[in-house]
Amino acid sequence: MARTASTRALSHTAHRTEQLAWAVVAYNILVIVWGALVRATGSGAGCGNHWPLCNGEVVPLSPTLHTVIEFTHRMMVTGSLVAMIALLIFTWRATLKGAAARVFAVLSTLLLLNEAFLGALLVKLGYVTGNQSLGRVVVLSIHLSNTLLLLAALTLTARTLGTRQRWRELHARGTEKMLASAGLIATLVVGVSGSLAALGDTLFPATSLQAAFLEDFDASSPWLLRLRGIHPASALVAGGLVIWLLMRARRDGLVRPAKVLFAFLCLQFVLGIADVLLLAPVWMQLLHLLSADLYWVALVTLSAAVLWPEYVREDVSSKMPIQHTAA
Repeated sequence: MARTASTRALSHTAHRTEQLAWAVVAYNILVIVWGALVRATGSGAGCGNHWPLCNGEVVPLSPTLHTVIEFTHRMMVTGSLVAMIALLIFTWRATLKGAAARVFAVLSTLLLLNEAFLGALLVKLGYVTGNQSLGRVVVLSIHLSNTLLLLAALTLTARTLGTRQRWRELHARGTEKMLASAGLIATLVVGVSGSLAALGDTLFPATSLQAAFLEDFDASSPWLLRLRGIHPASALVAGGLVIWLLMRARRDGLVRPAKVLFAFLCLQFVLGIADVLLLAPVWMQLLHLLSADLYWVALVTLSAAVLWPEYVREDVSSKMPIQHTAA
């Protein structure tokens, strides 16, 4: 009887930790969207080039609107660090040695620390507001790639907490692994190129749709504007690879998550077209990014379900494996 009560308590802890992990995923999406607001409103220099202080103060006493936006983002990142530490501790308590969730939780922590470092680097190097340098684009691209990898690692932490898979169980056949990886990489390129396109829209706002289209092909246009074509082109390539994943998922019986991902895929194309037609207003950029982040989480989740369809749940008290089949 005592053993049963202990097992239930530990199972409850694992379930609550999984809920915490998904909450951390949701919170980090909000942090990412707020970070886009910092860029879109030109608030990156709201705290000057001071970091971690804000204009030389721990808490700005007479802040401007730009300072409030930037300082709020910094506080949200601090909240992410606290939540990540809590998730790491609880993941260790809720899992056994060799659990995949432990690996992804550690990876998430490292990526979050790197995220904070890259954000500080952008501020200290002055790669904010109207800066158009190549250095800003390079560091920003690395920063955005790290952001998506962080979100993916957090998503996989949450998923493997639910499935209780071991790290050694995470394997896939060559072709499937290659195609799924290609889809994820292509989608990451879409995300980075989309953010760079949004930066171009912010730095060089267009007066009309025709003018914006002509600027994309004008040799005298700023090079950031001439790079905007990469975003729709990469979106089409990534979309094709995701369609393969959807077909593979439906064949495996993963109908519901496939429908969710397909809905987000369609929404992304609709919002992308609307963003272009409306000349990328700030609110549309934020809505498009929010949808993109949710789409990325859905894509990572479905990719994991397709690549690692069989899993083992463990009775953490008896350490006896209990076989389950994928949903």
